[in-house]
Amino acid sequence: MAPITTTTFDPKEVTVVFVLGGPGAGKGTQCGNIKRDYDFVHLSAGDLLRDEQKREGSKYGELIQSYIRDGLIVPMEVTIALLEAAMKESIEQGNKGRFLIDGFPRKMDQAIKFEESVVESKFVLYFTCSEETLLDRLLKRGESSGRIDDNIESIKKRFQVFKETSYPVIEAFEAKNKVRQINSDKPIDDVYDDVKKIFDEALL
Repeated sequence: MAPITTTTFDPKEVTVVFVLGGPGAGKGTQCGNIKRDYDFVHLSAGDLLRDEQKREGSKYGELIQSYIRDGLIVPMEVTIALLEAAMKESIEQGNKGRFLIDGFPRKMDQAIKFEESVVESKFVLYFTCSEETLLDRLLKRGESSGRIDDNIESIKKRFQVFKETSYPVIEAFEAKNKVRQINSDKPIDDVYDDVKKIFDEALL
């Protein structure tokens, strides 16, 4: 007999959509639109980690800080624990149990661990975009964002990491027919029209 695996949430009651795409593909912007129109809670793995390292008395703070400083991916147990806690808190506050998880999973082992322990995802929303457009957008953002990783060397490194670690995640979900791909080279409103078609169909 197969072992009985129990996840924290029941996929019939909790909907998780993983949102992936290269840096600058417009994930944050589109997540904002989906949140507004479809009653989703937007969880950014990166934001949760950044907030946690600043939180007084955090048991993970120092560890997160040292990983981010060295440009390494924080151990998945930490990221998954933070995502799970944020989801629980949101549901306790009376939210519907619909979550966009942005910028996660970054690697295949993260995807497997999350789906085994927290909840199975509904699908992956994957924004594709030419490297030229991404570079252009990030350099423009760097002029005003003050983010230290919005410079040409860091950006090229991030593209490389995305290709090497995140692309296998896309391929694995594609094999299960769970990837909804959107070309985000277009204007924001046109991209969102494509997003709406996917969500209208998925949430029937």
